[in-house]
Amino acid sequence: MALILYTGTKNASSWALRAWLPLRELNIPFQEHVVDIRRPQRYANLAKIAEFSVPGAVPVLVDDGVVIFDSLAVMEYANELGGGTLLPKEIRLRAHARSLVAWVHSGMSELCSSISFESSFYKEHTPLSATETAEVESVFAIWEQELARSGGPFLVGELSLADLTFVPTIRRLLSRDVSIAEWPLAQAWTERMISRQSVVEWMREAESLPPVISDE
Repeated sequence: MALILYTGTKNASSWALRAWLPLRELNIPFQEHVVDIRRPQRYANLAKIAEFSVPGAVPVLVDDGVVIFDSLAVMEYANELGGGTLLPKEIRLRAHARSLVAWVHSGMSELCSSISFESSFYKEHTPLSATETAEVESVFAIWEQELARSGGPFLVGELSLADLTFVPTIRRLLSRDVSIAEWPLAQAWTERMISRQSVVEWMREAESLPPVISDE
């Protein structure tokens, strides 16, 4: 039985994007069912997801009747299906990659919480405050530090789940008028990530959709 991945409206579903990317990057065949999570239909649609998945949210991966929910679990499962190539083989480096993924998953300590994924697709943006600009720049500096430590071209050397989990964050932060030129390694890495075929595929469809007003 084919894998079935339930994702969400592509310009509003950053967590589904994180689950979707490793499957695409590893060329794992799957069927995609896009769940419309725009209001007001999101409530009825997610109630249907709750009939077979405990959180009643997307993403959800179903493999021969086994339900894998939560983006982090789906990412790890996709990596295992693909032979483990999206995590480093060396145990400490693998733990570090997982730490970066977990940091994103836990909310990045609320950094840049005011910049939603949905808003990155708006034609006009509210100017960032000085505090928000400092938060964005702190993320750029962290990426620069990680890339300098690894030697690149990705956060832990080779492409990993750590890089893929940051793709929605890259989209959010680069949608605002903040220069990243001060962090050349991070600038090159973000360009490398947003130009990947998998990312381009998702964003092309997301940009073709009408804007979604975020819950915030």
